[in-house]
Amino acid sequence: MRPRTLPAAVAPVMVGSVLALREAAFSPAAASLCLAFALLVQIGANFANDYYDFVHGADTPDRVGPVRAVASGLVAPVAMRRAMWLVFGLAFGTGTALIAWGGWWLVAIGVASIGCAIAYTGGPYPLGYHGLGDVFVFLFFGLVAVGVTFYVQTGHLSAPALVAGAAVGALATNILLANNYRDSATDAKAGKRTLVVRFGRRYARCQFAAAHAIASGAPLAFCALGLLNRNVAIVAAALAAVSGFILTRALRRAGNPAQCVGLLSKSSGYLSAYAILLSAAIMAP
Repeated sequence: MRPRTLPAAVAPVMVGSVLALREAAFSPAAASLCLAFALLVQIGANFANDYYDFVHGADTPDRVGPVRAVASGLVAPVAMRRAMWLVFGLAFGTGTALIAWGGWWLVAIGVASIGCAIAYTGGPYPLGYHGLGDVFVFLFFGLVAVGVTFYVQTGHLSAPALVAGAAVGALATNILLANNYRDSATDAKAGKRTLVVRFGRRYARCQFAAAHAIASGAPLAFCALGLLNRNVAIVAAALAAVSGFILTRALRRAGNPAQCVGLLSKSSGYLSAYAILLSAAIMAP
């Protein structure tokens, strides 16, 4: 299940729900369904990644990092594949319950979310193997997750929801980037052309820093939109900027895969902290 990656599912629902609460439209039932759907899609994607990376030969004994269940022999490939479909089935069933709040068009969003989660490492054109995994994470764990969570509770979209979606999506992408940065050598051997493999580690560090810049700029954008007062926005932006600088420096100093292992959990933990910080700032008087 890779629990350290699950903040990528929780953070957008938290922020989207707080934005709905700010408009006095918070729905505990709708928010809970959004959270359950997001978590199930994330877990299903992790199962799919574990299974398909084994099938494609990306998880080899040379890989440094957490143990992969199928590649290590802890779980049979057929069992992992069945678990993947079971979790995605549960996600689809959970998502259909949201039709009562958002309408039938949410079925398309749900199918696209599950389809892309499978296609990240599976199917005839695996997104992660062609450098498109970052785009998938930014869209579905950022703009879509925050936007849909906000929409099903309020009945409309807003500029703050899109800004928050971009910020959360950027930081969720950094979790993937930290993983791909660590695995770049083994990914290259397996033909997995992530953005780190395609453009190199210097590019990856620039992308990592840019994502933090987006997250740092979000509170200032909220101030411009009238959602945050100036002092709260400056404090939140400063805290995010300092944290982003520390993590970017840690990535730059990571000279080998072993040194990157902790960076993934730190990036994931920071996404959680950022979501809490941003939510608190939004609710500040």
